[in-house]
Amino acid sequence: MNNLFFLLIFGLCLIGLTILIWLRKDRKYESSQSVSSAYDNWTNDQLLENLWGEHVHLGFYEKSFWAKDFRMAKVDFVHELVSWSGLDQLPKGSRILDVGCGIGGSSRILARDYGFDVLGITISEAQVFRAKELTSERTQCRFQLMDALDLSLSDGAFDGVWSVEAGPHMPDKQRYADEMLRVLRPGGVLAVADWNRCHQGDVVRSRLENLVMRQLLRQWAHPEFSSIQGFKSNLCDSPFGGGCVDTDDWTKQTLPSWFDSILEGIRRPNAVFELGPSGLSKGFREIPTILLMHWAFANGLMQFGVFRARG
Repeated sequence: MNNLFFLLIFGLCLIGLTILIWLRKDRKYESSQSVSSAYDNWTNDQLLENLWGEHVHLGFYEKSFWAKDFRMAKVDFVHELVSWSGLDQLPKGSRILDVGCGIGGSSRILARDYGFDVLGITISEAQVFRAKELTSERTQCRFQLMDALDLSLSDGAFDGVWSVEAGPHMPDKQRYADEMLRVLRPGGVLAVADWNRCHQGDVVRSRLENLVMRQLLRQWAHPEFSSIQGFKSNLCDSPFGGGCVDTDDWTKQTLPSWFDSILEGIRRPNAVFELGPSGLSKGFREIPTILLMHWAFANGLMQFGVFRARG
């Protein structure tokens, strides 16, 4: 009984300490530098890579997270988005731009499984370095440090443009849409997937919803979330657009990822413990945000939007 009481007290103290650190040490968006610094740190400590694998995004689940391996769900997500967007209709050798490529997980899948020639760009120097380390010389993938809002690339240079979960970091959503469409050739394929806030219109959020949204923005260096309809308008209104823009809501298919990402720490404890006390504390530090993300998506405050368009 004494041991059980001790474990209970210890657990409550650990939870309290985690929440205190989480509230006091947020990653509020201040400039593009705050985004690059956050991703440099996440990449260098390798916590996300050890737990989430090379594809540091949500997965695609037909059922619950019990029905599929966490990392396999991420690979499946790439294939599902390729198929839904029509990117798989492009011939081998097509030039693809991966905007916000992370450490190159999606880029390598696009190159390996579809024969595309992929350029991945990110604002994080550490991610570029790690992506190059993980990529075989035989794989048609290159990685460059580049700002998505100021692409140093020619108009119409790519047959396809791919971007997954990069939009929330963009302070200017219209410029983000414009730049992706500018470098897309006429008839090319755009495939985007993002975390989106629910379109509220004139509805006033409750105090709890405002608190949750504020923390989701502050904890992972997001200036603002767009809604699905809002970003669709950005694409439709772009001077470089002109084609039809289709959208869908994949909240149900991606929702299990949040709990599964926490369970992954239980399935792969060595992935955390081998990083030492620092890695363990950082892992616990992310749990409140992950739980809030799940709550927001499960309760309609957030949606997982996918977008497809032709150049």
